[in-house]
Amino acid sequence: MNVPVKTQPSASSRVLASKVALVTGSTSGIGLGIARALAASGADIVLNGLGVASEIGRVREQIAAEFGVKASYSPADMMKPKSIAEMIAATIAQAGRLDILVNNAGIQHVAPLDQFPVEKWDQILTINLSSAFHTTRLALPAMRQNGFGRIINIASAHGLVGSPFKAAYVTAKHGIVGLTKVTALETAEQGITCNAICPGYVYTPLVEAQIDGQAAAHGISRDQVIRDVLLAQQPNKRFATVEEVGALTVFLSSEAAGSITGVALPVDGGWTAH
Repeated sequence: MNVPVKTQPSASSRVLASKVALVTGSTSGIGLGIARALAASGADIVLNGLGVASEIGRVREQIAAEFGVKASYSPADMMKPKSIAEMIAATIAQAGRLDILVNNAGIQHVAPLDQFPVEKWDQILTINLSSAFHTTRLALPAMRQNGFGRIINIASAHGLVGSPFKAAYVTAKHGIVGLTKVTALETAEQGITCNAICPGYVYTPLVEAQIDGQAAAHGISRDQVIRDVLLAQQPNKRFATVEEVGALTVFLSSEAAGSITGVALPVDGGWTAH
């Protein structure tokens, strides 16, 4: 029988040891990559997001075993302020602190502005923007009490530039960048930083599904979809990886980034340099 070997990072790499990190929308994709990167650096992790309970349990147990940290899960609904409040309160009650908050939860819908479903607009603004307001306002008292806090908002290249047919998403991500700046200014003297990471296209299973769908819809090859459709605006013509986003999150969460606050950092292969 093959027994998995526990891969513990070296002590020198565990720059977030004793920290507690909550990552919203972290049961898959970018959020899960960020949670794993934080755990690899020594932080205890609170996962949040949608999915099958047994699979989420497996992911949680895997993170705990692989990185030697505590890993828990909150099913909080990012559409509901009361549910968000319960998640933050439970995290602080169980861990006694909340050091790192990563606002990653988000959804997307594509449609022309005059045909954009009102319910989709409301849902995207609620999950992609308002949820970050609620988590931030509720996490700040504990961070102030401890004299340390790192708030990292996962925005998007669309927080810096626009694209057609993505009215709600672009609006929400621009709002996240604005919320980041205000939070940074209000906490600048309290040992708390707030920054936004603005990825372009990041390779995830959801993007993989888009590649196949676009290839079938346009009758072109996968390579053409990647280069000429998905990465048309991304000059380096390659996807960012969840590991790259995770590594930047770890750095921004560390003591080394104590003077970096209120900025929106593109991870977009040069997209926003146009």
